Amino acid sequence: MSTHYGTHPPSTEQSCIPSTDIKAQPRGEIMQIEAETVEDRGPVFVSNMAFNNGNNNDPFRYFKNIQRATNVKFQEHHVSRDKRGKVLGQKGGFRGCTVWLTGLSGAGKTTISFALEEYLVSRGIHAYSLDGDNVRTGLNKDLGFSPEDREENIRRIAEVAKLFADGGTVCISSFISPYTKDRNKARKLHEESGLKFFECHVNTPIEICEQRDVKGLYKKAREGKIKGFTGIDSAYEAPENPDLKLKAGELSIDECVEMLAHLLKENDVLPEGVIDSVKELFVPNDRVELARTEAQTLPSLEINKLDLQWVQVLSEGWATPLSGFMRERQYLQCHHFACLLDDGVSNQSIPIVLPVETEHKERLEDCTAFCLRYDGKPVAILRKPEFYKHNKDERCGRKFGISNPGHPYVKIVYESGDWLVGGDLEVIERITWDDGLDQYRLTPKELRAKFREMNADAVFAFQLRNPVHNGHALLMSDTRKKLLEQGYKNPVLLLHPLGGWTKEDDVPLAVRIEQHKAILEEGVLDPKSTVLAIFPSPMMYAGPTEVQWHAKARMCTGANFYIVGRDPAGILHPDGNRDLFDPTHGAKVLAMAPGLTQLEIVPFKVAAYNKKKGAMDFFDPENKQDFEFISGTKMRALARSGQDPPPGFMSPKAWKVLCLYYQSISKM
Repeated sequence: MSTHYGTHPPSTEQSCIPSTDIKAQPRGEIMQIEAETVEDRGPVFVSNMAFNNGNNNDPFRYFKNIQRATNVKFQEHHVSRDKRGKVLGQKGGFRGCTVWLTGLSGAGKTTISFALEEYLVSRGIHAYSLDGDNVRTGLNKDLGFSPEDREENIRRIAEVAKLFADGGTVCISSFISPYTKDRNKARKLHEESGLKFFECHVNTPIEICEQRDVKGLYKKAREGKIKGFTGIDSAYEAPENPDLKLKAGELSIDECVEMLAHLLKENDVLPEGVIDSVKELFVPNDRVELARTEAQTLPSLEINKLDLQWVQVLSEGWATPLSGFMRERQYLQCHHFACLLDDGVSNQSIPIVLPVETEHKERLEDCTAFCLRYDGKPVAILRKPEFYKHNKDERCGRKFGISNPGHPYVKIVYESGDWLVGGDLEVIERITWDDGLDQYRLTPKELRAKFREMNADAVFAFQLRNPVHNGHALLMSDTRKKLLEQGYKNPVLLLHPLGGWTKEDDVPLAVRIEQHKAILEEGVLDPKSTVLAIFPSPMMYAGPTEVQWHAKARMCTGANFYIVGRDPAGILHPDGNRDLFDPTHGAKVLAMAPGLTQLEIVPFKVAAYNKKKGAMDFFDPENKQDFEFISGTKMRALARSGQDPPPGFMSPKAWKVLCLYYQSISKM
């Protein structure tokens, strides 16, 4: 007679019956465990051997006389751990270790384990989660739940985890593992092999575990229908000094994962670039006055508005893990690989550099630190400066594909200094512009806090430097709909217009913000599930190269979906007759770009005005006669003349904002 057992949470480790036919279940599902004991049944078959429940009810009698292997010798591998680490994942280096999650049934071990696995793999770290129930469907299907079987269960798992770790994988084991001596043996096994082992106690109160017990197994255990249930009538020996204690009854899953990631970073398992955190470069509050005083004593360099915008980008952490303007090594990595490589692979497709003239280079090159000033005011201290040649032809050729000064940012590059200076940046205080828009300039950390406050379980970002028409809104609304269909409960849109330098004929930031606010006020986009904020980066018009920067920076906010538009960061060729970049390449490049694996790219769908529907609609080539493409040129002409666009192209209030702007500049 077959027996059927369930999966986590609670775990099949709770049953006192040998697990002869456990079926692996999807994450989070629970199956009911029959409240029976071995004595209640006829023959129970384990590994093709019958346990007869007659006079001899010792389930281990068939194993006591098994001959154990002799004359065996451990063989050393020819492939070193260092070599193995270089080919595993995107973040080079040996990272093999075991993260051992222990705790009561229903504590959240499996959920945290799978979440950590997903977190690491999406960041290029090789990881694998061993779950108690999954293992009992195969390797340990011959074991029951007596103290002896539980000990053997953990012994086998420890051996398997060690093999994973030795192979360079971060092995995440989620088992109740109630006995201290078994966990200590698992640790010793790893440490004797020179492998790191982290015992992490998922310390969830039993009251919360019982509340999560949707199948009522704790209830059955308390009624005596299930025997040997850990925490009820079988002891759980909590770790006295775990490497990490996770209060999963109080913390969110993301917070638990972040704590585990920091544990691995602090123990040199993970590089800094993997940690999903933001590296701000502000002087700590208690040192601001000291920094101001020091800045007054240092040699200084006056910077321009564009430089200050890059200081803002760096200081708020958008370019994490950069600690300041790029040094030459980082600049070369960015140029040739579009990534930073020294602490794992981090996408950084555009250079963030500080150009200086030769006279300033000669004046400051022997300094250990100097002050950056804007309009005479101390802004930041740059420490350990490193000066190197600014090869403008190479920079423009690699990043823009041309060196024609008719391109607006190429012109800026050629007019800048002949040297670049990199160094560690300490920004004295937050950059503000006092233009009435600072309330929208939320830092990555502030945006993360905002999304947590909104209980967002997914964040999808839309980068834009132009006004929003209903075609854009259609794409954003469609993305939210699809995320809801995927099972997300509260996906939130980050409507994130670029707020740094743009070319002269682009719509100014203040006008765009007013237009975006009108879109929200008229309900074209849902204001309850949308955050309007400003991305402080200057615009470079570098096509697919720059698109990677736009996507990477949004990852700092916690966004996990990114909508890429048609010809993102594109511009006309300086000759005015063609696009400089292929309009489709931005989306294609993002889908392949290294260092962006945790960001899912939402490809742009072409929208046009559907004349039959009287609304913006996704373009259907088979009915192309029904569609009209309203170009930017036509939109601007209509706005200047005060005419209305076709109904449904843009909300009336938003259109009025544009009309007022274009009419004002036509009078100038």
